[in-house]
Amino acid sequence: MRKLARACVAGLLLALTSTFSIGSAQAAEEVSVISGVMQGPMGEPMAGVELSATGPDGFTADLTSAVDGSWSFEISIAGEYFVTIDPTTLPSGVALTEPDKLTKQVIVFMIGSPTPTVKFLTGDGPERDPMWQTAMQLTLDGIILGITISLAAVGLSLIFGTTGLTNFAHGELITLGGLTTFFFNKMGLHVVLAAIISLAICALIGGYAQDKLLWKPLRRRGTGLIAMLVVSIGFGLLVRYVFLYIFGGDKEQFLQYAGQAGWQFGPFSLTPKALVGLSIGVLLIGLTTAWLLKSKLGKASRAVADNPALAAASGIDVERVINVVWILGAVLAGYAGVMMGLNQGVQFIMGSDTLLLIFAAVTLGGLGTAFGAIVGSMIVGLFIQLSTLIIPTELKYVGALAVLIIILLVRPQGIMGRKERIG
Repeated sequence: MRKLARACVAGLLLALTSTFSIGSAQAAEEVSVISGVMQGPMGEPMAGVELSATGPDGFTADLTSAVDGSWSFEISIAGEYFVTIDPTTLPSGVALTEPDKLTKQVIVFMIGSPTPTVKFLTGDGPERDPMWQTAMQLTLDGIILGITISLAAVGLSLIFGTTGLTNFAHGELITLGGLTTFFFNKMGLHVVLAAIISLAICALIGGYAQDKLLWKPLRRRGTGLIAMLVVSIGFGLLVRYVFLYIFGGDKEQFLQYAGQAGWQFGPFSLTPKALVGLSIGVLLIGLTTAWLLKSKLGKASRAVADNPALAAASGIDVERVINVVWILGAVLAGYAGVMMGLNQGVQFIMGSDTLLLIFAAVTLGGLGTAFGAIVGSMIVGLFIQLSTLIIPTELKYVGALAVLIIILLVRPQGIMGRKERIG
């Protein structure tokens, strides 16, 4: 009897163990699938569309849709998942109907249970331009960006050449030009008149008053260049957050010319406001170049940049030259802010976001040389735009800075700089 009872207990335990083992193996093998089908506007399947997924415990996966448009991610952990589509991999002529919703959320409550199908709705989109046509348009965009950077870079380079100051607050002059134009435009003035008043304010406050009230007293006290550099960083931060307090953090557009259809010139597309802004920018750079080469004060500024002590001994009023250079630099940077406002809108960080590119252009062209700043700006602008043919748009500034590092390793003084100063 006892033997029979023992046999029954052993059999029962064996059955329970087998049941749990089978159940565990089945649970381990259970997965859920997040899936969908990529279809075009007419329901046609779209192959080769790239998607990525992220989820709990560091889950990441990438795939492309199959020939029939289907795609699926297998998951083994319940939780919150996000599926993202790369819109650049959609076929030519197809676009997302909700371009701001590139990522879809999927919540999986239980592994093994069905999950909702993920849908990315598509519609008719623009036909993709051939590579050569895209390159031509990017070249034009690079020239516009290069002119914008050079407007600010020339002023920064002239200030460095005449005073030795590396001015980290120079970007705020760009912001001053853009935001004051927006302010007077909002007050009811046409953007053209608002821009003229803005440039006058940049000359008076950003140039004349800034030098007279801040930098001239520091020069008279014999403040070192490193200390003045630190002052410029602090002053730039102060001005930036004053702009934030007064104007807020939102990006704003001018009341006129906010939306314009582009003019087509062969492979190039250019809006009227961009054409006018570019023309005035080129004119200002040309006038600045002529001033440096032909005018008495321009030649004096070059003499001060070469050797301030010798220039002073020759009868040149060094302080007057420096003050004029500050005014010129502020006006050029202010107009760069107006150009950026016309094309991109204005915001309190617009100058600080551009400052690194300005320094890259000045250093690339040669510190203290206005002509080098122009050359460096054009190289930086063209490289930034054309690099998007190869790398993602989000990384376009990285390529320009990489070129800067490479050139400085080969030629530390910059493209048009000199190895040493004479005197």
